[in-house]
Amino acid sequence: MAHTNTQAIGEQILQHIFHHRRLISHTEPCGQKPCPLCLAPHMQKIQYFIEREKPIHFILPAFPAKSPNQKKVLSSLPDMGERVALQFLQSLCVQIRDIYAPGAEITICSDGRVFSDLVCVSDENVTTYGREIRNIINEINADAIALFNLEDVLMNLNFDQMREKIVLEYGESLENLRLLVKTDLNYRNLFNGIHRFLCEDYQALQPFKTRNQIKTECKELAYSVIQRSNAWSSLVAKQFPQALRFSIHPQPFHSEKIGIHMIKTLDQWGTPWHNAVVHDGNQFLLLKRSQAEKADASLIWHKDRPSHFQVADISQFITTISTQEAA
Repeated sequence: MAHTNTQAIGEQILQHIFHHRRLISHTEPCGQKPCPLCLAPHMQKIQYFIEREKPIHFILPAFPAKSPNQKKVLSSLPDMGERVALQFLQSLCVQIRDIYAPGAEITICSDGRVFSDLVCVSDENVTTYGREIRNIINEINADAIALFNLEDVLMNLNFDQMREKIVLEYGESLENLRLLVKTDLNYRNLFNGIHRFLCEDYQALQPFKTRNQIKTECKELAYSVIQRSNAWSSLVAKQFPQALRFSIHPQPFHSEKIGIHMIKTLDQWGTPWHNAVVHDGNQFLLLKRSQAEKADASLIWHKDRPSHFQVADISQFITTISTQEAA
């Protein structure tokens, strides 16, 4: 028998998820308490699953590959950051079962293959990273998480041909993106965030270039990253038309995407694949490898590879980081 109050159940699920919402700003009332307009973009889709007594399906373009910048990350392989993030996603689905018996499921739509060549990551590293993510999912018994990538939908093509095909079929023009970045605040924030990531990585990878050279070159790369990312979003939306959309990027209050925080960060853009993890025995924090090393955090190894940093107290550690960066 179908649920008699799908609206109330849907709102309860969304309110629970919104405790972990990653927002562009927290200063307005919606940042403290979601309003009906915050819920509205997701209600029709969530009711679709509730009315059919099926698990709520979320898609999350994420877990692409580790940044090639060794000042940020410990290696090219997943570490404690990815493990904690996957455990969080699994636990979120389990918590939803307490509200709605069928629970939820998340399909991670790995986008590493989509723009690896733009961010200086080899296709071999994308493949190895994805295989290790699958291993972690199996190790932690994350039965609510599935994986989907470019190879699952585009076969009999090499990786460059796959990338060309999605831009051709799903991509918008770079001219249109440039206009959006100029006129739309949300697009400008997205562009600035991606441009910052690219500049940080290319400065580490190409130290022989000036900062201005890197900034100029990374502007064009940032537009292409957004173009391909949007193309991938369009492809997965077509593949999973009823699914609700998570994002690892900060989102505006009334967005059709739900920005999601998986681990505590020093800023609203932090992800496990652009950072290392610090642990104090109680909580985890994402930050750059160089920051952890500068503050003398202890590196912990697991299965013959670097896993995370250990500190006595995260709060005190954040104070140390802030003091160092202010000096």
